[in-house]
Amino acid sequence: MTKLTLTAVLSAALISLAPAAFAADEYNVNNGLTLTGHPLGMHGFDPVSMFEADAPEIGDAQFTSEHDGVDYYFANAETKAAFDADPAAMLPQFGGFCAFGVYAGKKLDGDVRYADIVDGKLYLFVNQSIFEKYLEDRTTIIDGAFDKWPEIMATPVGDL
Repeated sequence: MTKLTLTAVLSAALISLAPAAFAADEYNVNNGLTLTGHPLGMHGFDPVSMFEADAPEIGDAQFTSEHDGVDYYFANAETKAAFDADPAAMLPQFGGFCAFGVYAGKKLDGDVRYADIVDGKLYLFVNQSIFEKYLEDRTTIIDGAFDKWPEIMATPVGDL
């Protein structure tokens, strides 16, 4: 086998083993990988806690679930089981990026400290001032973000 052929075969194998790297453009994930080899979503916070707790709870790696190539940590086995039963119902909209940022055509970090649940859907925001701006006209921002998301969903952050 020639060196060029070996390189091509190895490159193809590595690409086929790394689907999470491609999902990273559609999800707001931490740099680096978890022990399972996937990127970490929601900065390690338990997504279910956003719906059930008084404040966001940090997850624990012993309670990990993977969804669409992204790992999520949970505070306990019960919240992990709730997520596993219906991940789409528990995940933040727009891959965990800031909803106001998506409305503006950008992928800004979503921070669990600045969150809103509207019609059973979780929206994250980058900071307090953006969250306050969002509160002035929730419907316009959410509707505009849903309109914009298909255009930017697969676009790398650096290209926006």
